[in-house]
Amino acid sequence: MKGHDEEVDAFVLESCNSTWLFDTERMRFRRLLKGADVGRRPTTTEWRPYFGLDLDPGSESFVVLLNAEGTRLLRSWRHTHRCTQCGGQATAELSLDELRHAG
Repeated sequence: MKGHDEEVDAFVLESCNSTWLFDTERMRFRRLLKGADVGRRPTTTEWRPYFGLDLDPGSESFVVLLNAEGTRLLRSWRHTHRCTQCGGQATAELSLDELRHAG
């Protein structure tokens, strides 16, 4: 994954409306918003720091800790084939090429 002239090996999670990219080496993440393309490029957030990522395999939920104290966080759910969050209908799919060119 490239972003701003740098190579990033990202850990990727798919939620119903976003593709979450985690740069575990630099402890930062960004989201590619599905269905919100500008021109021919996916809409992305800026890289943001994170302090932890908790995955719950039983519920498909995950929590991104935004500060060291764990008082600010984002919670989402991984999109699955029989997704209980959206009924199995993801907003959109992104190709690997689109992910590479998002940054």
